[in-house]
Parts: sequence; C-alpha cells; structure tokens
Amino acid sequence: MTDPTPPGGLRGAVDLSALVQRQQPQQEAAGGAASGDQVVFATDDASFGSTLELSRTVPVVVVLWATWSEQSTELVGTLERLVRAREGRLVLAAAEADRSPQLVQAFQAQAIPTVVAVVAGQPVPLFAGLQPDDVIDQVFDQLLELAGQHGVTGRIDPEGGAEGTEPAEPVEEPLPPLHQEAYDAIERGDYEAAANAYRTAMAQDPRDELAVAGLAQANLLGRLQGRTLDAIRNAAASAPDDLDAQLDVADLDVSGGHVDDAFDRLLSLFPKLDSDGKKRVRERIVELFEVVGTEDPRVTAARRRLANLLF
Repeated sequence: MTDPTPPGGLRGAVDLSALVQRQQPQQEAAGGAASGDQVVFATDDASFGSTLELSRTVPVVVVLWATWSEQSTELVGTLERLVRAREGRLVLAAAEADRSPQLVQAFQAQAIPTVVAVVAGQPVPLFAGLQPDDVIDQVFDQLLELAGQHGVTGRIDPEGGAEGTEPAEPVEEPLPPLHQEAYDAIERGDYEAAANAYRTAMAQDPRDELAVAGLAQANLLGRLQGRTLDAIRNAAASAPDDLDAQLDVADLDVSGGHVDDAFDRLLSLFPKLDSDGKKRVRERIVELFEVVGTEDPRVTAARRRLANLLF
C-alpha cells in the first residue's frame, strides 16, 4: 500500500493547461454532464478541459483506474461513497487509464489505481493503491483545507442532476484582481507575467501569503518551462558538482511530487558549498517550501534540518 501524500501547495506539480487545448468540443458533455450526475462522473483525455474548469469552483478528486484491476474497481466504489458523503464540497472524476493516456502521463501515474486532486486548475498528488476509509477521509479534510486557502470554496448541489430538475450552477468566489491576473497568465503559459502580478499583490499587501506562495510557484514553472525531464536528470547525473544542475533537478522533483527527494538533494549538497553556493541553495529551498506549503510536515522537517546546517 502506498502512503498518501498530504496535499501541499498548488501549481507546483505539473502543468495541466495544455490538456484544455486537447479537448474536443463535441465531447465536452462527456462524463457527469452526460449522465446528469455532477458529483461523480467519468472523464478522459477529450473531456478533461471541462473537469479542469470545474476545479476552479470545487476541488475535483481524479481517480485513474482500469477495468482489469480489482483494486481499481474497489477503490472507485469507496471514493464515490466518501465523496458523496461530503455533500457537494468535493466531486469525483473517474478516468479509465487505458482511454486516457495523456492524463496518465500528465499526472505522472506510476501505478493503477492512482488518485490525485485538481484545485484551481492545478494538480495535487494524493495517493496510489487502496487506502482505509479513515485515511482517505483525512486526505479529503486536508484537501478541502488547501482548497479553502486558495479560494476554491464552491459546492455542487448533489441533487442538481436529478431527473426532472435543472443542474445547479456552482457558485464561484471571485479571486482578487491581481490573483486572477496571475491565474490567467499561468493558463496561457506566461509565468513571468504571473510572477509580476504576484509581486504587485505582495507590494500592496506584504501579508498576502497566497501571493507569496503563488510567486514561488510561478517562478518554479518558469524555470521548468521548455525543459525536458530527461535533459534535466541527465545533466544532474553527469555533473553532480554543478549547482545549477542540482537546483534544476530539485525543481523537477518538487514539480513531480518527489518533495523529500528534492529537499534531501539540496540539504545534502549544502555543507559542501562555498558561501555563495549556500546562499543560492538556501534561497531556492525556502522558495520550494512555499511551493509545497509551509504547513506541510515535509517542509517542517526540512526547515529544521536547514536550521541545523545554518547554526
């Protein structure tokens, strides 16, 4: 059984915006919209654009499953029951892995079944394999808390798709203007514009913690833009003493959800560096703390280890 990963920050795992471009308009009504069920529905590569859009209003739990996997069918039933118990505060999108290779690749699924979430258009790794009900409930609690921190607090009417009634339209809380500007920039892949919007928000309100986290995440996406996984990992493997290469692969690890690997890489490298190198690593890892989420226990452990190295 794979241990679940507590939800951390947003926008730091993988960029899902390209999947919107793959959506075929004629299939937009796939899944829940077709069946009338807006709380539990099917999705796939072609229809995921509408699922992504829904995640701006309510957190979407996505399960990548397969008909040939007994664990998959059991987990889908468990997730459906636990999601429905949340009375519209979460929705469940089930994607058959064999019909959704782009989703499998985008979410970097290493096993079937795999469960992730999408909040405000961005992925949050959850867990793979079967989990006890109480563990899933705890993960859902953390997911709802994370979604609330990012303004995703809508609710879907569980009865909205019942026969003879009109499906309820989710009510979306508007984002502050600069945050909306940053989200729009991220959607079109302009991470520098997103970073500038977050910097402006921070200048207007230094206590805007979401802008601080958003800036860190936009910077991460900007550094990874146009890079390939193989190129980054090969560069780091061939030049273990090259600080730039090691910083790049730490970015990549955080983007793929391998948070502990990223922190361990940088903190293991730290004592070997000169003062300038230590400064760069400290600044980068502090930024990655914001990407993951400062309340995440992995961040707490890494912060403690960093403090021991500094003092």
